[in-house]
Amino acid sequence: MANYLYDLNPVQYIIADAIGQPGQRTFFLQARAGSQLVSVVLEKHEVGSLAVSVLQLLEEVEKMHSGSSGPVRSKKALQPEHPVDPLFRVGQLSIGYDEDKDKIWLIAKALMVNEENQVVDPGRDDVPGVRFVASREQMRAMSEHALEIIGQGRPACPLCGRPIDRNGHFCARTDGQAMPIIF
Repeated sequence: MANYLYDLNPVQYIIADAIGQPGQRTFFLQARAGSQLVSVVLEKHEVGSLAVSVLQLLEEVEKMHSGSSGPVRSKKALQPEHPVDPLFRVGQLSIGYDEDKDKIWLIAKALMVNEENQVVDPGRDDVPGVRFVASREQMRAMSEHALEIIGQGRPACPLCGRPIDRNGHFCARTDGQAMPIIF
């Protein structure tokens, strides 16, 4: 059995969200189990990958449980608790399904660097980790909310695909012409 800083089994809620303005947002994963509130920081692409991976896992699980009523959509609006005080920045995420308990688990391991500024292998026992155990419905709601939050970011330039800031965007694909593109 692995050793975790926090083992939120089961969570009361779990959310992937962001704070700050588009272009300067900090993405995080937060969950509560009883008096334990845990937040960890992720990159935007990690939140997106997590959401898609969870939805894919749920699709596979629902195929295994063909007698179940199918995907359940959450109607409850998810809101993080403030202040968001992250425990660590995530270096590795793992997800899985416990068929006996019909729960999805998610393990977040810290991003750590050693004295030589090299990333420490997250598989080591001394790397801090948190385990979140949630129902399929909770994980679906977390994933759908995460994809909504990601979609609220800066629009992409139709020419180069890079994000457009509020003050505009100087696109390299305008043949050397420094034309601001503002949406």
